[in-house]
Amino acid sequence: MSPITHLARPAYVLVVDDTPANITLLAEALSPQYRVRFATSGPRALELIARNDELPDLILLDVMMPEMDGYEVCRQLKEDAATRDIPVIFVSARNEVSSQEHGFNVGGVDYITKPFDLPLVRARVRTHVNLKRRTDLLEQLANLDGLTGIANRRRFDEVLDLEWRRATRTESPLSVVLLDVDHFKLYNDHYGHGLGDDCLRQVAAALAEALPRGGDLAARYGGEEFAAILPACDVDGAVAVAERIRAAIEQRRIPHATSKTAAFVTISAGCAGLQPLFENRHIELLEAADRALYEAKRAGRNQVCST
Repeated sequence: MSPITHLARPAYVLVVDDTPANITLLAEALSPQYRVRFATSGPRALELIARNDELPDLILLDVMMPEMDGYEVCRQLKEDAATRDIPVIFVSARNEVSSQEHGFNVGGVDYITKPFDLPLVRARVRTHVNLKRRTDLLEQLANLDGLTGIANRRRFDEVLDLEWRRATRTESPLSVVLLDVDHFKLYNDHYGHGLGDDCLRQVAAALAEALPRGGDLAARYGGEEFAAILPACDVDGAVAVAERIRAAIEQRRIPHATSKTAAFVTISAGCAGLQPLFENRHIELLEAADRALYEAKRAGRNQVCST
């Protein structure tokens, strides 16, 4: 998914309440304008959020629930970097100032009391959804590479850190692909920087199109270097993805008269994958992919190597 594609879709609102009648009432009030999902307990809400790539744009969170109250759910969301920016509106039959104050102290953005005044609920949801969407747009634009339109190095580093920690929790593999445009300096020297920029845009587009899943990330790593993060993917899967990327760029037949490898633009790629452990750092994954990229270049370029 493009970094800003989800902003064109109706906002996703998660309703968390242990009373089915409340869920029905809120869903009927909000579903004409938003995509509404629901959970009937705090643990269920956290599980639903953790297992889906798409995060809610807003959570309506009941305070008084068995197993885990809304304050604890919010506290756990705010402790996780992946979910801390989701706005939470608390919902409660209690109207005491102390209850509302506690809700704001644990990270809530608003407080709605029962019984519901539905026009007021819709107005407050609209206000916070619009604010969240504007914030997301600014954040995502800051995370895009200005030339190619894919993720920049800053976003790559952030996502790698998030996926490393996720893979540690879920005991799943994580892979990285680093790729480099072969003989790009010669390309720039021969064709000029204008066509050089166009070449990089075409490479970025081929890279993004070749990634198979919404959770994968394509990024410009720096200069003529690009990268991909592949969650829940072992090194063999990463090699297959990298080969698809290499072939896609080769098939574009971008002329490269001064290349020492082919008559058109090619790339070399290095892949690394492992099962993250608490004591490991993701720098080890990058270093392994960089060694594999060096080997691909040393072996003649226009190929994929792995470690």
